[in-house]
Amino acid sequence: MTEAYSEQADDLIELELTTMAHGGSALGRHNGRAIFVPYAIPGERITARITQDKGRFAYAEGVTLLEGSEARVQPRCPHFGPRRCGGCHWQHIDYTAQLAFKEQIVRDQLARIGGISEPNVLPIIASPSAWQYRTHVTLHVTPDGQLGFIGTDDQQIVPIQECHIIRPELQDLLERLDVETLDGNVLARVRLQVGTESADRLIALSTLDDQPPAVELDLPLSVSFLSEDERAQPLIGTGKVHYTIKGRTFQVTAGSFFQVNLPLAETLVELVLARLALQGTEHVLDLYSGVGLFTAFLAERAALVTAIEGFPTAVDDADANLRDLSNVTLIEGLVEDVLPELDETFDAVVLDPPRSGVEITALDALAALAPAQIVYVSCDPATLARDARRLIAKGYTLQDVQPLDMFPQTYHIEAVATFTRS
Repeated sequence: MTEAYSEQADDLIELELTTMAHGGSALGRHNGRAIFVPYAIPGERITARITQDKGRFAYAEGVTLLEGSEARVQPRCPHFGPRRCGGCHWQHIDYTAQLAFKEQIVRDQLARIGGISEPNVLPIIASPSAWQYRTHVTLHVTPDGQLGFIGTDDQQIVPIQECHIIRPELQDLLERLDVETLDGNVLARVRLQVGTESADRLIALSTLDDQPPAVELDLPLSVSFLSEDERAQPLIGTGKVHYTIKGRTFQVTAGSFFQVNLPLAETLVELVLARLALQGTEHVLDLYSGVGLFTAFLAERAALVTAIEGFPTAVDDADANLRDLSNVTLIEGLVEDVLPELDETFDAVVLDPPRSGVEITALDALAALAPAQIVYVSCDPATLARDARRLIAKGYTLQDVQPLDMFPQTYHIEAVATFTRS
């Protein structure tokens, strides 16, 4: 290790923070080395203590705030901060600044990972609500029955009494739940979910022994057991909630994915439809189609839609949600398995992969289909940039990227990227 990299863990250093990095930490440099500091803000000057020395870079924790940022605000939640709840990352940052940082991060990731020198990143779309927007949340259970989130150390569970990013209906449930060990089944996780209507509420329970727990309930809601493979077993009620987007109602069973921020879920649909500008003659492929959110609106505007989804429960939901549409083919299977076997021609493709992005075999198979247009809905700018680089190498042009703040108070970013075949 050279002299420039000689700091040891617990050494104090002075830093001027210049950039917000992907992952939510502010970046400064000491002796030329990148130092990442959570809960700090670009423009601040601090003293910091190295906590993890990685050689070419390091992680540190702020010790003293020498010069603060105008963007620094008082966090709303008592559980927020170092060594506390890991659910939020940016409550200490003014919301307008959060938006600017997210837009910058998308641009930086596309340039650094994607190799795109001047990506066309459009102004970020803000969430209508910066607080109380989440329609579902997964809480972990401590051995003594307290509910909480995984802490910032990714190890301990931090018990919470309040959460300022969940819908008020879920906060009400959180306050009223009494978690106990029943019949020897120890609860591991409790998922709270609310539909568009406040009375449409669901609790999904996971246990340490993967066996359904006994449940006593005096609240008007559904309860399901979620096994280790995320399969749902209703214990009380239907085990489903319902979301209305642009006049269509979607059933969502416990374990199936649906966007947590309903106003921006509607915006996502509108963005995808606007990018495609369908004329009614197209055959569209919808990958990672989930419960059919995009599929339904694509089918109303295209001649044919083929949808691929790998999670069986979501496929069952999609089958119910798309029952009134005769021009949809729904295929159950992993995208990376099904896509290379398709021999049809598609005019456009919509994909909404998980945070890990698209597997390389699936991405190559997608490019081989040579659709004229690809609309990629991403929840991670790093994997979007990685996949964009490969699509560009396969003959596509990135037209633009539209970020959305689906997850205020966190560093997570949603974005819609539009590619056309060169």
